[in-house]
Amino acid sequence: MTDKINIEVVYALPHEQTLLKKSLPAGTTLIEGIEASGLLEKHSELDLSKHKFGIFGKLAKPDTVLRDKDRIEIYRPLIADPKEVRRKRAEEGKAMKKGGGDA
Repeated sequence: MTDKINIEVVYALPHEQTLLKKSLPAGTTLIEGIEASGLLEKHSELDLSKHKFGIFGKLAKPDTVLRDKDRIEIYRPLIADPKEVRRKRAEEGKAMKKGGGDA
């Protein structure tokens, strides 16, 4: 077993995607990997206490120990709740179907 692991750290904004590759010591945690990547310096708006993280699309805790070739993803908060958007769209559809036009 090697004492180094290779990881990627990904952060996507609507207009810019950042992918950084890093070689770190084995036993590095997810939060340590983000800090070591240099991403926080590049994106000063990142607040690690407010964002969620994942490894290959699955939510992970900051103290998760990384494995070789892991890809850390930093998720931005949702602008709109998808359930609420679907509910409103469904209500608008019902209102339009109930009767329409001038009588």
